[in-house]
Amino acid sequence: MKKLLIASVLSLGVAFSAQAKDIVDTAVGAGSFKTLAAALGAAGLVDTLKGKGPFTVFAPTDEAFAKIPKADLDALLKDKAKLTAILTYHVVPGKVMAADVRAGKVKTVQGSELTVSTTGGVMVDNAKVVKTDIVADNGVIHVIDSVVIPK
Repeated sequence: MKKLLIASVLSLGVAFSAQAKDIVDTAVGAGSFKTLAAALGAAGLVDTLKGKGPFTVFAPTDEAFAKIPKADLDALLKDKAKLTAILTYHVVPGKVMAADVRAGKVKTVQGSELTVSTTGGVMVDNAKVVKTDIVADNGVIHVIDSVVIPK
């Protein structure tokens, strides 16, 4: 009886820890998206990306944000409208897994279109997709090496 109780408690703990997280929690948990998380907070987009979705997020790493000069990044983080436009340009409605990616134009939540190319690896505008299919309970994250800016 004691062994059965312990096994039940352990399996319950595993079930809770295996629960999927939303896009924001998944990105924060990965540890390499601190700047993105701060930007989402500054733009007021955290609740949106914690919402039902599904969303496909092309997520720039901290290294990608580091390519932007510090003064420019600091100014961007204070300009909520511009920051929101840039961040929502990284989000596509729906859950698009890597196997489903096709070359062409993709409409973003921001309203403009991203250009996806698949020759020599997947590119989103001028950013290279460096990791794919990080699944969250409300979508998927694909990691990119640069911040993409709407035209």
